[in-house]
Amino acid sequence: MRISRIHTDLALEPESELVLQGGTAHYLLRVLRVIPGQTVILFNGNGHDYVSEVVMPGKKDVRLRVLSRLPARPESPLRVTLVQALSRGERMDQTLQKSTELGVVAFQPLITERVEVRIRPEKLEKRMEHWRNVVISACEQSGRATIPDVNEPLSLDQWLGRAEETQRLVLEPGSDNALVNVALESKAEILIGPEGGFSDKELAMLRQCGVLPVSLGPRILRTETAGPAAIAVLQAIGGDFR
Repeated sequence: MRISRIHTDLALEPESELVLQGGTAHYLLRVLRVIPGQTVILFNGNGHDYVSEVVMPGKKDVRLRVLSRLPARPESPLRVTLVQALSRGERMDQTLQKSTELGVVAFQPLITERVEVRIRPEKLEKRMEHWRNVVISACEQSGRATIPDVNEPLSLDQWLGRAEETQRLVLEPGSDNALVNVALESKAEILIGPEGGFSDKELAMLRQCGVLPVSLGPRILRTETAGPAAIAVLQAIGGDFR
């Protein structure tokens, strides 16, 4: 029987006990219908999984005992940040989910000229919490024990102005530089534009700042497809897909 993996923000140590509440407890009680003695895997993002046993399922909470800490799960040697122009609703969720499964270490949402999504300041905290929950759920499903960072949105100017010691790439249909032929460094950022693409002004800015344009071949991908596809290629040529 498949053992469920559950995320918690609580500290985890072998031989300790903890009580899960809220949405996590609801999932254990109402969806998994756990019983005393049942085994689950807990993780809190520190790179380890923890074998745990249900001690007492209550009405609104679940007490568990941590039995042992498993060896750290390896992450990809290629540390990729996905710099993703904002897209609507499920499209952004899909990008976050699939790219987490494929091994990105961080997400940087980006606001560009042709981005149609506008997040009001009073709604930003709630949107950030939603995105983080999407990423955590993807980690639960894919077996990752390290949770990618989700950063607050930046403008293109702000992103370009950051002094980062990292290789910067931008997916640009029609570029003569095929992504599969790029000489990768150990740390990279891959920039994906919005549905309408980048403006000529933005493309000129990217070139002036040394961002390398690359392509994935003859087809133009949707923004929610392009990021995961690029991550898969990068992992195949320089990450942990080999």
